[in-house]
Amino acid sequence: MTTTSPPILCFEGVTKRFPGVMALDGVTFDVAPGECHALMGENGAGKSTLGKIVAGVLRPDGGVLRLDGRAIRFRTPSDAAAAGISIVHQELAFCPNLSIAENLFLSRLPSRRGWVRWRDMQQQARGMLARVGLEVDPRIPIERLSTAQEQLVQIAEAVGRGARIIVMDEPTSSLSQVESQRLFEIIADLRSRGVTILYVSHRMDEVLRLCDRITVLRDGQHVRTRRASETTTDEIVQLMIGRPIGECFPAHKAEPRGAVRLDVQHLTAAGRFEDVTLTIHGGEIVGLAGLVGAGRSELARAIFGIDRFDRGAIRVDGRPVTIRSPRDAIDLGIGLLPEDRKRQGLVLSMTCRENVSLAMLPTLSRGGWLNQRRERGMAGELFGQLRVKAPHADTPTASLSGGNQQKVALAKWLARRCPILILDEPTRGVDVGAKAEIHALIDRLAAEGRAVLLISSELPELLHLSTRIVVLAGGRIVGEVARGAASQDVVMRLMAGIASERLN
Repeated sequence: MTTTSPPILCFEGVTKRFPGVMALDGVTFDVAPGECHALMGENGAGKSTLGKIVAGVLRPDGGVLRLDGRAIRFRTPSDAAAAGISIVHQELAFCPNLSIAENLFLSRLPSRRGWVRWRDMQQQARGMLARVGLEVDPRIPIERLSTAQEQLVQIAEAVGRGARIIVMDEPTSSLSQVESQRLFEIIADLRSRGVTILYVSHRMDEVLRLCDRITVLRDGQHVRTRRASETTTDEIVQLMIGRPIGECFPAHKAEPRGAVRLDVQHLTAAGRFEDVTLTIHGGEIVGLAGLVGAGRSELARAIFGIDRFDRGAIRVDGRPVTIRSPRDAIDLGIGLLPEDRKRQGLVLSMTCRENVSLAMLPTLSRGGWLNQRRERGMAGELFGQLRVKAPHADTPTASLSGGNQQKVALAKWLARRCPILILDEPTRGVDVGAKAEIHALIDRLAAEGRAVLLISSELPELLHLSTRIVVLAGGRIVGEVARGAASQDVVMRLMAGIASERLN
């Protein structure tokens, strides 16, 4: 990157309002050609909104966006794409019933004389998927992919367009460490060819590793732009949230472990996971690690009654149980925070208050009538506890940022007070301040005696919180590592199938 080159992108007093919210307030900074420029800030700071304005998804209410020195105003994403700009969205937006190839070429189907050239499209799609290391048949429906695989498809689409500016909004939020490393290699290759990256992320290590400069937003306003080489993690956090974040030793480790609350024996679902046996005690956080396709989320869905399994047994508090549906699981005291909050964890058309109370409506009702005062009070208390950024509890859930939607999805199970919690990527898309608060909350829940199964693609998260870590590879348990023996190297070797062991 040549620092003397004129900016490729300039934001001059950019403003954007939503009902009850000033998302962007006079934001001004520039992006140099060929650089990887980070956007950082808490959830609701305006990062994703700014990226969507660049990509033509949203229009600013005020200010000017300049591309190569010329003032531009994209009316649609197609206008931005024609100008050489692509976006990798934080919230995945595909047509689930269409094939991977059809989604990749949805707005530009290869055709001849009005007929789609299916073979050419599938061949090109294979090449695009191979470039991001995703080995799947492009003819299968997108709905059959995991969240991480969908994320890789979206990255493949942006890279395959040959854009000269790519907005990446939390591109590694669903990726394991191995898939993330592949993305970093792709970014390095793009930059070597002069592509400019606008990189939105909460992951500090990624930003300091990949980016030339960092722009920090707070409450919709530009706080500061600094060179990554001239700043520190502590300084960025201070700029983002105005206070330092400390990481403490998990308190639940100091409490005595209780009786076994969840006991899974030889659980098998053909093609998804096989012969899985694990136990979780009260007061314990068991981490579940594995690469994409290892069967982590599939196991969680089976325990919670969403998907059927072929054989095996589940015991809750020592009693054999039959779980045929999520209702059965909830009645037994099991809560699941799913990997995909948009499709599985929330009803986006409903208000935040209504989403929070979904799992406990019978408790809040009498004679078929909902006590809205209790419901609103409960939602308000949890909003304060989780620091949800919303004008009020009756705000439409769809209008919140991705990270704040995640907090609402978590609040639903906190309201239910489930003694057994399965948390699948609980801090996906959550900012550094909120992540520390959620970590402290998970630790407190375990210290109170709850049994927690923690599924995460972030190894530091698993290593910090877990009492022990169980590793899945190819649908089978290949190792269990006690906290004292756990390290990124040990867990990654197990995830990759290099070793199979039990370390104490």
